[in-house]
Formats: sequence, structure tokens, C-alpha cells
Amino acid sequence: MLASRTKRKHKRAAPKSYRFDARLNESQKLLIQRAADLEGRTMTDFVLHSAEIAAERAIQERAMLMLTARETTILVDTLLNAPEPGSVLRRAARRYKNSRMSK
Repeated sequence: MLASRTKRKHKRAAPKSYRFDARLNESQKLLIQRAADLEGRTMTDFVLHSAEIAAERAIQERAMLMLTARETTILVDTLLNAPEPGSVLRRAARRYKNSRMSK
């Protein structure tokens, strides 16, 4: 009995999979099938692989801030030579500090 319990603990759960459906017109289907055939993949594998690459690229492009040399110079200069806070900002900082102290 103990051996059967041990065996069960070592079983790994199959990774959960999800279904994704898409409707294609004939020219889209033929184009994707041709590309998949050229890469030696199934259509499903080709579409999933292509979508994964596109998703990673989209996330990476939006996660990275790209500045021109001029914009970089302006940003660094602003950070290193920040102007003194104005009256509105100083007042807001005091209000925030006072609200934190009263808690």
C-alpha cells in the first residue's frame, strides 16, 4: 500500500492546455499552410510559433524606452539638473507627509 502512495506522488500533472479557434478565409488558409509546409510544421504549430514570436516582440517593444541621442541628452540633463520644486509640489508633499504621520 505504501508503494502505491509513493508512485502517485511522483506522477506529474499534465500541463493545462487551452483551445484557440480562428476563422480564416481561403487565401489566409492557403498562405499559412504554404508557409507551414515550407518550414515542415503543421499549420497549428506554425501559427502558435508565429504568434508567440509576435507576442514576445510586441511586449519587448513596449517595455523598452527608445530615445534618440537628443532625447537622451535632455533626459539626463533634466535628471541631473532638476529644477527646485514649486510651491504646489511643496504643499502637496507637506500634505502627504502630514497624512502619513496621522495614521
